Amino acid sequence: MLLGLALSSCGKKQGGPDRDSKPKSVGFVVANQADVPVETELPGRTSAYRTSDVRPQINGIIQRRLFTEGALVRAGQPLYEIDARPYQAAFAEATANLSSALANEEAARAVAERYKPLAAIEAVSKQDYSNAVGAYRQASAAVAQRRAQLDTARINMRYTSVPAPITGRIGRSLVTDGGLVTANQATALAQINQLDPIYVDIQQSAAQLIALRRSFGKNDGGAADVKLKLEDGTDYGLSGRVQFAETIVDERTGTVTLRAQFPNPDGLLLPGMFVRARLAQATQRGVFLVPQAGVQRDTQGQPQVWIVGAGNKAELRSIVAPRTQGPNWVVTEGLKPGERIIVQGTNNLKPDQAIKPVPASAPQHVGPPARGGAGGPGQPGQAR
Repeated sequence: MLLGLALSSCGKKQGGPDRDSKPKSVGFVVANQADVPVETELPGRTSAYRTSDVRPQINGIIQRRLFTEGALVRAGQPLYEIDARPYQAAFAEATANLSSALANEEAARAVAERYKPLAAIEAVSKQDYSNAVGAYRQASAAVAQRRAQLDTARINMRYTSVPAPITGRIGRSLVTDGGLVTANQATALAQINQLDPIYVDIQQSAAQLIALRRSFGKNDGGAADVKLKLEDGTDYGLSGRVQFAETIVDERTGTVTLRAQFPNPDGLLLPGMFVRARLAQATQRGVFLVPQAGVQRDTQGQPQVWIVGAGNKAELRSIVAPRTQGPNWVVTEGLKPGERIIVQGTNNLKPDQAIKPVPASAPQHVGPPARGGAGGPGQPGQAR
């Protein structure tokens, strides 16, 4: 029994000090300053890129509807057919009136030409010649009038087919076959909306905009990229661009409207939908991006990071990290360029503890620990 105790004591003397004195392996990232966009999430509503009401240009009875409600229609495509018979009759009448006027013009021209040499030799009075010339001119004016009436009748004939003014998705028809329509009616026959691309009107309070510009200044870039979150909480897969911002504040709501344009090839976004828009309106310069795994908080909730200090000793540092940016914390105070921030192996780390720093991106040992107690699973630094 004494021999067993002696062996046990010997084992502790041989293995214990080696294990305790082994520096702990930690993974680090290097602190580098960067210019980080300041993202804002704001409410918005979608609106059609272009909207057009389908309206009649003439009076008449609708004979046929030529489209399917909700379908995609092309500019110039016939949508309604108005009874054309009254306008066909008006066109025929205008054609006949023009023919009559042309005949009168030809007769008046012949009289004026015949009187011209006779007036020169005083075979007819100058007054008779003047009257003949005046009659010819009146006949020519009548021809111009009849030709204009014929053009009007031709245009009205064309209006008996009501075309689509733009390309887009057409809604429900507000008139049925047999309905009476007039040129000046208040109700449109249908409405067409162009949905690809589509606009998103974003509302931002004037106070928030002023605070943002005071803190970071105006956005130096061009049109900002925008991401959307839909009403069900999912992200819209395509990015948009801010086209412009209103230069006035809405007196009723105290907000400024920003308009963004999004591609909408699948028609997922419909006019009137409520969305949340994320966009960068300013740039915060000279800050540090630290992975969230490397930031912890003390009992008062203040953020802290572990730093690789002098002599490869662990150093706990207080920082100022007001917000996150994706998977990182944005650190504005407490770090210097080039410092090594520990992001792996921080469990049970103590100030001034000896550490073995390796880049966090280095290959890690995932096999069993080496004999003699060196390292262990879950600790970085067993690079090969």
